[in-house]
Amino acid sequence: MNSRSFTHGAVLLILSLVNACSSNTPSATQSEQHIEQKTTVTQQQEKPENNRNLGSTEYPLKIYLTPSRTSELVEKTGATLVSFLEKETGLNFALHVPESYEEMIDAFASQYGDIAMMNSASYIKANQLYGATAKLRAVRYGKSNYFGQIVANTNSGVLSLSDLNGKSIAYTDSLSASGYLFPKHILEQQGILPGHMAFAGTHDRVIKMVYKGIADAGATFYSEPSSDGEIRDARSRLVKEYPDVADKVKIIEVTEPIPNDPVVFGQHISKDIYYPVSLGIIKFLETEEGKAAMSDLYSIEGYVRCKDSDYDGLRAVLN
Repeated sequence: MNSRSFTHGAVLLILSLVNACSSNTPSATQSEQHIEQKTTVTQQQEKPENNRNLGSTEYPLKIYLTPSRTSELVEKTGATLVSFLEKETGLNFALHVPESYEEMIDAFASQYGDIAMMNSASYIKANQLYGATAKLRAVRYGKSNYFGQIVANTNSGVLSLSDLNGKSIAYTDSLSASGYLFPKHILEQQGILPGHMAFAGTHDRVIKMVYKGIADAGATFYSEPSSDGEIRDARSRLVKEYPDVADKVKIIEVTEPIPNDPVVFGQHISKDIYYPVSLGIIKFLETEEGKAAMSDLYSIEGYVRCKDSDYDGLRAVLN
């Protein structure tokens, strides 16, 4: 099924999501206006000659953040990060929160995108199309890999993967490794065909759809529980709102490991920029403010240096 085409049933799922979550999710028009007000650069901005003035007041480095949470939260954390980086590096930055993963990838076309915190699958595409390169790799709970998961509502009758035949399933985004590509690959390998599918946009929304029974099942990221049993997968983001989410939304399958999200630089970014910026991001995660901000936003506790070949395994799966 084309990722931008929906069956009648899938459309009904999305309409239901809008009604069920309208109190927590801003309208598309509101989001666009909000992001437009916050964004200080556009793709029509003239580029500096030979990139010599990148990071100046006139040509700030454009940093893009993955839109996997609400735009308000991403912008709030992004502003904190940008403020730290400007003080740490002496460079100027402009924050951009794209509407989709695809928009984030396309930002690297024609050298308009400079830096991005993006998911792993999006990086593979950005590297292939525009030569963007990963320099840092996220660490979550002491590990630089994570997983995808397929979850189901306990009242849906879905107890195993085979039960998903003819059922409805919600994914995050067509370029999400954990929220679409890897879970979908498992279903295809086993010849399982859900009746309806829809893209919710974020991991939080997928869990909410499954919790409310709008979708029978869903796909999100998975991280192992803590030593004392505390859940650390996508359901953890809704525990405050729905304390019984772990009881009503159960895991039925976990994917193969996926390399954690990278920090990516455009191919036009030289070492005298990407090195201090990378170091600044690492230092940001060493501060109490940085730890709290990135943990709340992406469940990230730190970054380690990486190279493109770290993503060869994922690249092989996607190809």
